[in-house]
Amino acid sequence: MANACEQLTEYASAGVAPALRAVDCVANEMAAGAFGRLFGAGGAMAPVLTIVLTLYIAFFAFSLLTGRSSLGISALSPRMLRLGVVLTFATSWVAYQGVVWNLAIGGPDWVAGMLMGAKGSATQLFGDRIDIVFSAINQISEATSQGAQAAKEGGEAAGGAAGAAIAAKGAGGLFTPESVMWMGALLLLLGTVGVLLTARIALAVLLALGPIFVVMALFGGTRGLTAGWLRGVVLTAITPLFVVLGGGITLELLVPIISGLVESANAGEIDGRGAMAFFLVASVHVALMVMVVKVAATMVTGWQVFGLGASERDRDAPQGHAAAPAPAAAPASSVSAYQSRTSTVSAAAAAAGASVTGGESAARSSDRRTVVTQVVGGGIEPLRQGDSATRAKGIGSRFRSASNDTGKLPKEKTR
Repeated sequence: MANACEQLTEYASAGVAPALRAVDCVANEMAAGAFGRLFGAGGAMAPVLTIVLTLYIAFFAFSLLTGRSSLGISALSPRMLRLGVVLTFATSWVAYQGVVWNLAIGGPDWVAGMLMGAKGSATQLFGDRIDIVFSAINQISEATSQGAQAAKEGGEAAGGAAGAAIAAKGAGGLFTPESVMWMGALLLLLGTVGVLLTARIALAVLLALGPIFVVMALFGGTRGLTAGWLRGVVLTAITPLFVVLGGGITLELLVPIISGLVESANAGEIDGRGAMAFFLVASVHVALMVMVVKVAATMVTGWQVFGLGASERDRDAPQGHAAAPAPAAAPASSVSAYQSRTSTVSAAAAAAGASVTGGESAARSSDRRTVVTQVVGGGIEPLRQGDSATRAKGIGSRFRSASNDTGKLPKEKTR
């Protein structure tokens, strides 16, 4: 650990802002050390990286030999781009720190500073404001303790009923204004510093393991792990952003409450309503932080990670939907064939009716008449010439119904 980090860790217990500075320094040193041990000069994972790259080239050559891939721009560009990104971020700490580390750590902090109009680090400014709040709470507690000690000494000196009344007033139960104020302070501490430190430590661990997950982006079977790692990095990176912005609003609400508590403490006792208001605002802030984490997780879950998080079914879904309307051509052809056969039958029936009407006198002198019969199937295709032999061999050829004989010409019945 560098000397600068050692000095920061010595003063980490002095407040929230020094603790955040110490965590950032230690996380940076840990990530740099882990990168050097993994893929640095003489790192333990350097031979593994060589083997993985060799396998990647061998698999691509095999796909070219078998015809599954082609030597074109559409096939080579994504592979060469992926290979270049993996080699850059897995073998150079300067590139990894300049892009991944600075983007994950400094990006949300810069956005928070722009939204709050702060000069410098918004997270450090937020930590300084939290230190001011807890310093005021500590002063209130000390003033109350001194007032209670003075009242106790005065009660012992006065004696009698007056001293007993003062002692009874100074004695408190579990839910005294001071205890309620300290419970609110603990909730505020967990909802601000606790979430910030947890997110920073988790982000440091993910960034330290980052080169391993970057290498996994080469193969389709392990690409989902890279997508999950990127989602985790984004989740732990944007959580401090929400904490700083939401905590800034909470601190603005706490300023008048703390001012009233300081005034009441200087008068000799803590205002109960002010202590309850402080506890309520701190509880609301904790609930807000829980909601913020859930919202951030929902946002990250819906991210496809530049196509790395999409499954094969999701990538093939648009093609499947586009090809689905194609079978509609077959029913259209059957409907047109059905309409043509229906029109033919109608014309034949009309001609038969005309002949029967015109030759009414001839029909009286003879019992012979001609009836045109035609049974039309509901969209059933007629038999082709090549299928007649096949249908003659089947068992169902003996029980073939008239609805399947739509391709035959109408027969004449004579009676």
